Amino acid sequence: MTQPVLHTPRLKLVPLADEHLGLEIELDSDPEVMRYLDGRASSRAEVEAAHRRRLAAALEVPGLGLWAGFDEEGFVGWWLLRPPHGPDQPQVDGEADLGFRLLRRRWRRGYATEGARELIRYGFAELGLDRIFAQTLAVNTPSRATMAAAGLSFVRAFPCSGGDENLVPGIAQGEVEYEITRATWQNGTGRRS
Repeated sequence: MTQPVLHTPRLKLVPLADEHLGLEIELDSDPEVMRYLDGRASSRAEVEAAHRRRLAAALEVPGLGLWAGFDEEGFVGWWLLRPPHGPDQPQVDGEADLGFRLLRRRWRRGYATEGARELIRYGFAELGLDRIFAQTLAVNTPSRATMAAAGLSFVRAFPCSGGDENLVPGIAQGEVEYEITRATWQNGTGRRS
């Protein structure tokens, strides 16, 4: 199964492709967007390398990957649903990591939650996943609020596995993980309109 095009009331989510590289460069070159990730804007070379990794991630498990999101005004950001891949994400069949990154001018409009909910629906209803989780820095309250609004619940806090305390604000406070299971989603407690 290849990644399908997904739709929400306001978004069209298309599988990430080479044609989206310029949009990724715009997104990742904003230091505020990257504040809780690298603590600084990414260079073009760094974004190009990340783009290649993102495309490769879409080949790991059929149906999973990254999606570029668009509304009637244009590019909004990207969303991902991919196999666990980090040092604090053990490989477990039936699980996927949820993520999102939006242009700053698109913040606080509900797009992150809207896209996340669609990927959760897709992951459980179409891929048959058992668990979807998301991780962020403990101090990243906007992302934590989005995770909760999308139906995920707090699971744990844990120390960061890397990063520079001088660049990334709050990294010393660690990371958090939120999750939703298929059972929770199916009984409606994870679905919010």
